[in-house]
Amino acid sequence: MTSPSTDPRPISATIAVLIRDNQVLLVRRANPPDAGLWGFPGGKVDHGETLFGAATRELTEETGVVAAPLCVSTALDAFDRDAAGTLHRHFILIAVLFRWLAGEPVAGDDALEARWVDLGVLKENELALSRDVAEVALQAAALMSEVPA
Repeated sequence: MTSPSTDPRPISATIAVLIRDNQVLLVRRANPPDAGLWGFPGGKVDHGETLFGAATRELTEETGVVAAPLCVSTALDAFDRDAAGTLHRHFILIAVLFRWLAGEPVAGDDALEARWVDLGVLKENELALSRDVAEVALQAAALMSEVPA
């Protein structure tokens, strides 16, 4: 178990949101927070790294997919708590919307699985999803319909 952080400040992280053909790219996370749940590829922003750079790196490391970052679409809070509710880490997740360029997902780094998921499946709660994944994916799909090809 992770011990409570000695630095109480939130940790900045990115998530890569990629919509293609009415599907979203998701990974099943291997590590906390949300180990075993489906979510977006993502991770911490390294010192001196841009948001787009971090999101692109995480997307490549976790899925092997090549994509171009378009814009920041939203930001979320993610809290890593133990069973007793003690806060260990607070992440601020910055969602970066991508346009797919090449490749099919292959799980890598800290992803157990990586695959395209139909947006309709997210609405039906057929997968064990991290908090806000369905909402962020649907918001991204709507935003992608407004972005010129």
